[in-house]
Amino acid sequence: MESKPNGVSTLWCFVALFIVAVVLNYCWEISQSLLFVGMKYNKAMWWHCFVASLGDGILVWIIYLTVWAAFRQSNWFVHLGGSHYGVMLAAGLVMGVAIEWVALHILNRWAYTEQMPLIPGLAIGLAPVLQMLILPPVIFSIVAAWAKRRIAHANQSSGPNLDRS
Repeated sequence: MESKPNGVSTLWCFVALFIVAVVLNYCWEISQSLLFVGMKYNKAMWWHCFVASLGDGILVWIIYLTVWAAFRQSNWFVHLGGSHYGVMLAAGLVMGVAIEWVALHILNRWAYTEQMPLIPGLAIGLAPVLQMLILPPVIFSIVAAWAKRRIAHANQSSGPNLDRS
């Protein structure tokens, strides 16, 4: 992948986004697991949540690509603006609702316990939809902070040597 003038390559962005997305989504998946029928704290639950978090990492990539396509800027998350947030949240909402509705009502992939708060009119869980609204801004903010540090380090390394000794 090409290296960007600001010191952050597209490959680096993809890897960093995926790692942060998987870690944060894994925590979310674990925390909401007891809202799903058949999920108990056991080895199978930990593995199931890990696999789900890998899928969530791919969803974050899709959000990244959606905003990139909308603004034609690969490092859009480094300087987030209101319109970036709007597209990010819209993509997260559409994906969260669509995936949850299809998995629940068409594919019968899971069921909820009585503790799962439901979105009225859609009869889908609020927690998994909120996951795609709350975590992406956090994920992109963390990766943006990493990117800014990489950029600052690259600029320091390539700057003139001011050591007079």
